[in-house]
Amino acid sequence: MKHLTILVPNGENNLSSIVGAYKILTRANQYWQAGGKPQVFNIQLAGSCENIEFYDGLFSVKPHTNITALKKTDLIIIPSLNHNYEQAVKENQALISWIEQQYKNGAEIASVCTGAYLLASTGLLDGKSCSTHWAAADNFRAMFPNVNLQTDKLITDENGIYTNGGAYSFLNLLIYLVEKYYDRQTAIYCSKVFQIEMDRQSQQEFIIFKGQKQHNDDMVKEAQQYIEGNLHEKIAIEHLSARFAVGRRNFDRRFIKATGNTPLEYLQRAKVEWAKRAFETNRKTINEVMYEVGYSDVKAFREVFRKVTGISPLEYKGKYNRNA
Repeated sequence: MKHLTILVPNGENNLSSIVGAYKILTRANQYWQAGGKPQVFNIQLAGSCENIEFYDGLFSVKPHTNITALKKTDLIIIPSLNHNYEQAVKENQALISWIEQQYKNGAEIASVCTGAYLLASTGLLDGKSCSTHWAAADNFRAMFPNVNLQTDKLITDENGIYTNGGAYSFLNLLIYLVEKYYDRQTAIYCSKVFQIEMDRQSQQEFIIFKGQKQHNDDMVKEAQQYIEGNLHEKIAIEHLSARFAVGRRNFDRRFIKATGNTPLEYLQRAKVEWAKRAFETNRKTINEVMYEVGYSDVKAFREVFRKVTGISPLEYKGKYNRNA
C-alpha cells in the first residue's frame, strides 16, 4: 500500500482543497476496496504544527502526523494558499525542505492552485511547466522566473510533478490523479459522485485578462495603454513600434520581457477580453462585437477568440449571457 500525504501548511491557506482532496481520495479507496482490491493509499494529513487555524479561527485542522515523523511518502498534495504568498513561503520553510527531500526520495508531488508557490520554492519546478491561478500569474512569474508558467493549462504533468489552475479546479486535478493511481472506472465513479466534469484540460475561458503591468518598462506601459485605449482600431505592430521610435525586433523583445506576451498576443488578448464582456452583458451579435474590436473577418475573429478562450464566440455567448 502506498502512502499519500495531504499537507496542512502554516499560516493563511485554503481549507477547501485539503478537505476536498481527503474526501475524494478516501472515496476512491472505498470504491476500489468494494471491488475486492487492496487499498491503494494510506491517507494522512501532515504539517509542522499540531493545530492550524483557518479563517481567523473559525475552523481548525489537527493533522494526523508531523512531517518529521514521515520518513517516506509516495504522493504529496500541496493545498492552495491565500493571497500573502511571500509570507506563506517564509512560514513554511520546514515543509518546503521536506517536500524537496521527499521528491529526491521518489515521491510524486501535486500542487493545487497557489500551492505552486510552495512547490516552486523548492526549486523543483525550475525549467519545468507549471500552472496556477491566472490571477496570481504576474506575481508568480516575478518570484519564479525560471519556471515555465502556463496559466492556460488546467493541469501539468511532468517528471512526477503535477500542478493545476485556480480555485475549485483542484477537483479536476484530483479526478486526474484518481485515474492515474487507480483506474478510469474509479475516476468516472468519483466524477459522478462528486459531480466533477471529466477530462477538462483548460482554464482559458475563466481567465480575466487585466494586462500584465507589474514591470518597470515605461515604453511598454505606454504601448499597453495605447492598445487598450484603441481596441476598436486595426493596430499594426510595426506602426506601434514606430510610434515609440523603437525597432520592431527590440520592441518585441522588450514587450515579451515585460509582459510575457508578444505585442500581437497582447493585442489579441485585450481585444478578446473586451469582446467577452460584450457577450456577457448585451444583446449584440457576434458580427457587431467583432467590428467593435477592429476585426472585419469572421473567421479570423473566431480563430483568435478560440485561441485565447478555448471556445468559440457563439459558445461563449451562449454560456455566459443569460439572454442569449
